[in-house]
Amino acid sequence: MSADRLFRGPIDLHTHSRVSDGTESPAQLIRAASAAGLGTVALTDHDSTAGWAEASTAAVGNGITLIPGMELSTRVEWSSVHMLAYLFDPNNAKLVAETARIREARLHRAEEMVARIGRDYDLDWDDVVAQTDPGSTVGRPHIADALVARGLVATRSEAFEGILHWRAGYYQPHYAPDPLAAIELVVAAGGVPVMAHPATRSRTDVALENRMRSYADAGLFGLEIDHRENTPEGKVRLRALAAKYGLALTGSSDYHGAGKPNRLGENTTPPEVVDALIARATGTTPVYA
Repeated sequence: MSADRLFRGPIDLHTHSRVSDGTESPAQLIRAASAAGLGTVALTDHDSTAGWAEASTAAVGNGITLIPGMELSTRVEWSSVHMLAYLFDPNNAKLVAETARIREARLHRAEEMVARIGRDYDLDWDDVVAQTDPGSTVGRPHIADALVARGLVATRSEAFEGILHWRAGYYQPHYAPDPLAAIELVVAAGGVPVMAHPATRSRTDVALENRMRSYADAGLFGLEIDHRENTPEGKVRLRALAAKYGLALTGSSDYHGAGKPNRLGENTTPPEVVDALIARATGTTPVYA
């Protein structure tokens, strides 16, 4: 496939559909990407590949190149770390088992949080289910949507800043593997791992920096640097780490439809980086329009 066909528009490597916590179906997301002028987009729903087939069909019909992916939940001690995984084999048994375990843990966490919230607010589990699609990866954004639907908050952002904030007392952690184990799983499945938004305001310690050599040695491809939640000082550290360990730098929107203010294409990845990413992958291939 020629580069001019793959890279005929901007490239956004981080988006979410209703399969996880976005507000649009995979097909609607692809149509929105086309309308936004993108040429290539990655679908990276949380811990799930369930949207790949619908997105693939829509991509062909809308002139978009699709990079199939996923945002894998991982954890370092008490800190949540997300790992973007691209072009892996969706049928790899170990990765399928691990993502199923994470989704189950997310579901139980959500149920426990809703039970706690329900003691103080007019909210129950049925309210949350009403905000999901069958087979969705259920998470805190769905609880936030239920709180909005109940009139308890005005927006998802207000929910996360208030009732769903850990200081409110309702927050519960959920199981997630260590980032090193996740990188090894993705690489073993023929995929290419990139650490998602690793320099946000909520992640100010150097724990990840101290582990970066082991991550790079295990096959970490890159760091998502151009993301609205990364701090300016954090981006400086990321550039230094990328140079030190030979990691690529990516940029993405982290689009969630109406679920977040992030807009498609607000940050993008250079074609030469995506070219290198595709060259490294052995699990699956892009879907070309």
